Amino acid sequence: MRVAIVNDTMIAVEGLKRFLSTATDHQLAWVAINGEEAVSHCARDLPDLILMDLIMPVMNGVEACRKIMGDTPCPILIVTSSVEGNSSMIFEAMGAGALDVVKTPMLGRSGELQGGETILNKIKTIEKLTRRLPQHRTSTVARTSKYSRPTNHHSLIVIGSSTGGPPALATVLAGFPEELSVSVVIIQHIDAHFAGELAEWLDTQCKMQVKVAVEGECITPGVVYLASTNDHLVMSPRGRFTYTEAPKKMAYRPSVDVFFESVARHWGGKVTAVLLTGMGRDGAAGLLSLRQKNIHTIAQDEATCAVYGMPKAAAAINAAVDILPLEEISAVLLKQYQNAAQS
Repeated sequence: MRVAIVNDTMIAVEGLKRFLSTATDHQLAWVAINGEEAVSHCARDLPDLILMDLIMPVMNGVEACRKIMGDTPCPILIVTSSVEGNSSMIFEAMGAGALDVVKTPMLGRSGELQGGETILNKIKTIEKLTRRLPQHRTSTVARTSKYSRPTNHHSLIVIGSSTGGPPALATVLAGFPEELSVSVVIIQHIDAHFAGELAEWLDTQCKMQVKVAVEGECITPGVVYLASTNDHLVMSPRGRFTYTEAPKKMAYRPSVDVFFESVARHWGGKVTAVLLTGMGRDGAAGLLSLRQKNIHTIAQDEATCAVYGMPKAAAAINAAVDILPLEEISAVLLKQYQNAAQS
């Protein structure tokens, strides 16, 4: 895999170059010290992956992501040393098409690279997701009683998202009133180090309270919960949050499929499931499981997706009842839950 580095800090560049030199499957394509140089390099020599910093002179990482994804699309991984005061830039970059975010590996006192394993795992995940995926035939939806679901839970909205997800989530949540008596649970593909910042940022973008989901927590109406570790979030039979390592062989952690499947098994109240923009297929099978339980399922349409991967996979297997533009999703959800909103 040919990897490019875009960073204006020489010690960070040196650490990333040293990391690439130890990874036999990856080679350095080129180095740029700002976003403008990166855009120019991409026009001449498109790499397999870009490791993109955020804060740079001339052109920052957000604008560089926007231009590269518009002119010469290429997988981009945001690599940053700090998010203090700049967390919104991370989510803007992800909205522009960056796949994920990871902290910059650091050189230790003796020259060892700290954090290299984390970035290597991210790159492996991106490799899996950017491979050409097999085509799947449209599936016929069969109504099934595969799962027995209790009936003593309140109403729930579940949302899965990945690439381009943060601003898409903000758009959906902004349409909800503060008094909406529904629980909302979000599975967004993002590194655990940045989940707290995403929850705080989303909390500033909407009227409902947004917080990270805590192990063992009982779900409360009127609150938006965000999966917050690199393990999978699942719903327990008693309607509480649990994090689990299994299944281990998943391209993304936390997995939308794993959470949606647990909701299909264990949630007894009314549910609506939404699958937003993202690369890969995560969430499609889980959305189908929910539809097979007569649950209303929604997928974002191609025109409004930053990356039409996950919703496309859901549409291909007929997992979505509705395929809607991003701007219409809130209104549809509110119409379904208007009684709850007025209670």
